Order: sequence, then C-alpha cells, then structure tokens
Amino acid sequence: MSNKQQKLTAQQRSERIKAAQEREARAKEKREKSEKLKKTFIVIVAVILVLALSLPTMALMVMGGGS
Repeated sequence: MSNKQQKLTAQQRSERIKAAQEREARAKEKREKSEKLKKTFIVIVAVILVLALSLPTMALMVMGGGS
C-alpha cells in the first residue's frame, strides 16, 4: 500500500510541476503582450507629437507668416 501511496504523491508532484509551468508560461505571455502594447502606444504618441508640432510650422511657412 505504501508503494501505491508513493506513486500517487509522485503523480501529484508531477501535476503540480506541470501546473506551475503553465502558470509561468501564461505570466510570460502576459508580460510580452503588455510590453508590445506599451511599445506600440509609445510609437503612436511619438507620431502624433511629430505631426502636431510640424503641421502648424509647415502651414505658417507655406502661408508666408514668417515674412
């Protein structure tokens, strides 16, 4: 009977290890997704800032506001 009990604990141990690995993989995916989203957001904000700063300047130059 103790042999069967040892098998059960070994099976439980392997299940716990597998569950821990799955949790770790999900956490890693979540981190990577978050980092990618953050980088995308930064690029979009940078593009908006460049356009917001350059378009009025170009419009003033074209309309001759500088002369």
